[in-house]
Amino acid sequence: MVITITIRELLFPVSFLLLLPCEAGANISYPLRFAATLGICYGRVANNLPPTLEVINILKTNGISNVRIFDPDPFTLQSFSGTGINLMTGVPNEALPSLASGTPASALQWLQTNIFAHIVPSQIRYIAVGNEVLLKDSFYSPYLVPAIVNLYQALKMLNLDGTIKLSSPQAASVLSVSYPPSLGAFDPSLRAVLRPLLSFFHETKSPFMVNVYPYFSYTSSRSNQVTLDYALFGSNDMVQDGQLMYGNLFEASLDAVVHAMEKEGFAEVEVVVSETGWPKGGGEAASVENALAYNENVVRRVVGNVGTPRRPGVGIEVYLFDLFDENGKGGDECEKHFGIFGLDGVKAYDLRFNSEN
Repeated sequence: MVITITIRELLFPVSFLLLLPCEAGANISYPLRFAATLGICYGRVANNLPPTLEVINILKTNGISNVRIFDPDPFTLQSFSGTGINLMTGVPNEALPSLASGTPASALQWLQTNIFAHIVPSQIRYIAVGNEVLLKDSFYSPYLVPAIVNLYQALKMLNLDGTIKLSSPQAASVLSVSYPPSLGAFDPSLRAVLRPLLSFFHETKSPFMVNVYPYFSYTSSRSNQVTLDYALFGSNDMVQDGQLMYGNLFEASLDAVVHAMEKEGFAEVEVVVSETGWPKGGGEAASVENALAYNENVVRRVVGNVGTPRRPGVGIEVYLFDLFDENGKGGDECEKHFGIFGLDGVKAYDLRFNSEN
């Protein structure tokens, strides 16, 4: 059975969408709409985290009203219900095949069972479908767009398609070229999925989500292209790219994504930074001082509505990583040390999330 989807006024089947071209340079019919928003990631790959109700108190005390959780854990959702805190909730990568092969009705059942049975829809800002699927978990890549399409139709059945946006956070390394930003381009091997994904974002006015980590760009750099000062917003030397000037890797990384989307014909799809942060320990240049310097500068740019050189004055939505250290994380030791707060709720360093805390 061919499922008709809501993209392009419900006229095209999924099989056609996956082949649907979008001409480069096409005019975009809607303006950039997102205001600057600061949130935080609440990772839970640990066995020593505070009770969720204490976590909510920490968030409220610090004026944090936007939170990303990585899976729709029923108890976590129930704990946040009624708090006034907005959530980006994840759909696990392993759920994509069944969501993709099912129908909008089965996607609706999934939403009702896994999310809306536990929290009111008005607190869900985004549903993040998968995480870093294209590079970190490529087995699920063919299922990504069909799963998103079914979930979108399900939201439409509930009249929630205008208030809950669907996206899929990707690693910044989906770019094959990122320097200088104007040469930003997506990895050609990923275009078969990225183009229909971007087309969906364009049609539904949803953002492209990207996880941006200048820390890892710095530690993996094999040349002097990325200096520590440039990664930490402390460089006195500006990098010129045409008529634009860059003083830090964070803004350069975002504009590389913008340029890559422009090359694919999606010049005004918004970018949301679904993760960014700096570790306090466990690796080269990982320290409390550097974590504060990095996150403090990110916060200033969000609160100040600075935008980027390519999109000046356009508010950026950013989710800082991470609320707490996660002692169950694998990989390099530094992966366990991104927490901004200690387990007792006290900040590991004096990061202000707004002018009042």
